[in-house]
Amino acid sequence: MRFLHTMLRVGNLDRSIEFYTEILGMKLLRKHDNEQYQYTLAFVGYADESEQAVIELTYNWGTDQYDLGNAFGHVALGADDIYATCNAIRKAGGKITREPGPVLGGDH
Repeated sequence: MRFLHTMLRVGNLDRSIEFYTEILGMKLLRKHDNEQYQYTLAFVGYADESEQAVIELTYNWGTDQYDLGNAFGHVALGADDIYATCNAIRKAGGKITREPGPVLGGDH
């Protein structure tokens, strides 16, 4: 078995794809519209799905926002320079909810 992807529901698919590709440097791997059930899936990642886990962005047509639930924790990404990455996110209008550094009780 292997980890395939993490699915995130998004309210603005184009803006989400732009964030993951232009700010975080991922590639748009594939995109599929489902006319019958009115949703679009977009898969983004740093490598092909056959090589590593990716993120599935799910846009349910007509739904432009979601409440943050308390069951979702995070998607962890590694970066060569996390401080530069956070600055790029801020510059693009994103919000850093926790500055880089070890988690409480952790060492990395």
